[in-house]
Amino acid sequence: QVQLVESGGGLVQAGGSLRLSCAASGRTFSSLAMGWFRQAPGREREFVAFISGSGTATQYADSVNGRFTISRDNAKNTGSLQMNTLKPEDTAVYYCAAKIGLGRITGERDYNYWGQGTQVTVSS
Repeated sequence: QVQLVESGGGLVQAGGSLRLSCAASGRTFSSLAMGWFRQAPGREREFVAFISGSGTATQYADSVNGRFTISRDNAKNTGSLQMNTLKPEDTAVYYCAAKIGLGRITGERDYNYWGQGTQVTVSS
């Protein structure tokens, strides 16, 4: 079993930055690929970013590409999402997720484990 705990959410003005962290336990961290998703009120959960277990491969949703950066530190069993130039439409609960093995990476069902989420609110 894998446990994921997000932190770092909060309230920020448009144009500002936040850094989310995801602490993992329960399995060799480097064996897990990681993703970040978000869910705004009244909307479905959507893919934000992905990073492979080694950290050498990343992928982003078009809406955040160039503003967000996903990273990981396998020695510390943590993953991060650096969010810059935040917009009000980035407001959502952000979830860290982990998956075993290869395959699809942008769907909720592609991931085996989920954190509890952290709220990000961007004011205009």
